[in-house]
Amino acid sequence: MREQSSHQDHDHAAQLPRETEGLPDARETELVELADGGEFELDIFAVKKRVGDATVRMLAYNGSVPGPTLKVPQGATITVRVKNHGDLDATVHWHGVRLENRYDGTHDTQAPIPVGEAFTYQVQVPDAGAYWYHPHIREDYGQELGLYGNILVTPSEPDYWPPANRELLLTLDDILIEDGRIAAFGDETTHVAMGRFGNVMLIAGETDLQLEAKRGEVVRLYFTNTANTRVFNVALPGVQMKLVGADAGHYEREELVEEVLLAPSERVVVDVLFPEAGDVRLEHRTPERTYPLATITVVDEEADQSFADDFAQPRTNADGLELRERIRPFLQASPDKTLSFVAEMDMGVPEGVPVVYVCPMHPEVVSEEPASCPKCGMKLLAQAAEETTYVCPMHPEVTSDKPDRCPQCGMKLVPEALAAADGGHRHEHEHHGHGHHHEEGHGHHQHHEHHGHAKGHGHGHHGDHGDHTERHEAAEEHSGHGHHGHHGEPEHAHDTSQGIEWEDDMVEVNRMTTPANMRWKLVDRETGAENAQIDWTFRVGDQVKLRLLNEMDSDHPMPHPFHVHGAGRFLILARDDVVEPNLVWKDTVLVRTGETVDILLDVTNPGRWMAHCHIAEHHESGMMFSFNVLP
Repeated sequence: MREQSSHQDHDHAAQLPRETEGLPDARETELVELADGGEFELDIFAVKKRVGDATVRMLAYNGSVPGPTLKVPQGATITVRVKNHGDLDATVHWHGVRLENRYDGTHDTQAPIPVGEAFTYQVQVPDAGAYWYHPHIREDYGQELGLYGNILVTPSEPDYWPPANRELLLTLDDILIEDGRIAAFGDETTHVAMGRFGNVMLIAGETDLQLEAKRGEVVRLYFTNTANTRVFNVALPGVQMKLVGADAGHYEREELVEEVLLAPSERVVVDVLFPEAGDVRLEHRTPERTYPLATITVVDEEADQSFADDFAQPRTNADGLELRERIRPFLQASPDKTLSFVAEMDMGVPEGVPVVYVCPMHPEVVSEEPASCPKCGMKLLAQAAEETTYVCPMHPEVTSDKPDRCPQCGMKLVPEALAAADGGHRHEHEHHGHGHHHEEGHGHHQHHEHHGHAKGHGHGHHGDHGDHTERHEAAEEHSGHGHHGHHGEPEHAHDTSQGIEWEDDMVEVNRMTTPANMRWKLVDRETGAENAQIDWTFRVGDQVKLRLLNEMDSDHPMPHPFHVHGAGRFLILARDDVVEPNLVWKDTVLVRTGETVDILLDVTNPGRWMAHCHIAEHHESGMMFSFNVLP
């Protein structure tokens, strides 16, 4: 009965199509090389695609997920005619590309493309590196269903990148599958609190990607995080990775790393040396578990040319040293603008009955008055106080009058009202046919104590922001039976979670949050203006120091990837007053919970440009604004 009611509740909002009958099969992703002046047609239409154990309806550019990879020389301009045969009005945003404003692909710069219509973009690519394209209308829906693809801009300088045998572009994504279909979407965005976390991992659109390399080969990997909200931490145990680039170019200093961190929409460029034959596993590592993403089989055949010596000597780039000198005057300067990240949450109060206030992520935290959770800082939600019954979301027959743990699976019991609100899908959310993607507790806690710093991203250890990191206690709920069964009491690494939401810690409440009851805000600290009311004007040539404050005094503190459209590109100056140790041009920066980040925006393009959180559900709930750049 519980399963039946869950379908009724969930399908009530299923106003967007999910059927696969009559759809063409998804194709393999095509590599399209375009010269300056080249033209290309990009069609949006529905396909059916095998994802693990399910065949699901997805949206695709030219029939593939990811869409075609466009390889274009630096400085070129290409013409892309987009035809929309999808489900909704569309635009295409050319993420990270400093192109002409009218082709940026937002509601500020063009009329949406109706279903059945087309729009022609002129895409200029002034900077070397990996970029990507995706929707900017109902981004939560389009990206989840597969609308994303890469643009590889080859540098005009022949030695811009260190030598490598070949290169490979890999998108990182997750997708939420329930009952063999992508979890339903309606007219209103849901999962607004945390963003829509998936339960199946995708790399290059596949659940079990198999790659091959030769012994002694150096392969350049361009990673792009296309997920709605998940932060990926990528590692290749047993081989060496060299960090060489990020969003919009190469780093000041190349460096050997063990892992690389990517927030939604970020790109990272690494060179990998495969010295010995055998299998290498590409992994997503969190402080609490490891997700296998792909297997790379290194064949016992020597590479045609060896770049091992070059690989072993990380370079320092002269333009990076020039940037280092350029930023010095800005390090101690006051910010020109200060932007706060804040959440307002109103889930309502039961009427006519006594209430208590409970943390949805730590249900043992109960107060008689409105308050914030001392463990994670989240606003406590009101519920009826009368004889609260706690239930196991996976074994609803297990109940208690206290927030104990389930004797069958070890999961923390939650208030019955929250378990009921889940609609019976929590078990599927954790276990849908892809258990190998949740296969093990991490066991790498010491390895992660400096998580982020070693990658040259300057994301130093921030485990001391109040008690926020304790919120990840709830993440054990996503490991399911196997994790508890193999390891007994779930392992935790609260001190190493470092202000990142690795999993959906409050599945039931998150599913219920919409723009009506959850409001994410960007706030101009000088004027108090919020989101679309923020009114900034700059001029081409300005160097603007922006201070980004991720407020702990918020109804729901969590990290945000902040993205600035093609008005320019920026450098990260400092995090919590610690100067960024390795500079690279960026268009997106992850601002962790409680963190202060200073960036320097180099304004180069006139027009009206957007800035927003790149968690798709936060963006769709209004966490964005536009600013003007005068010539």
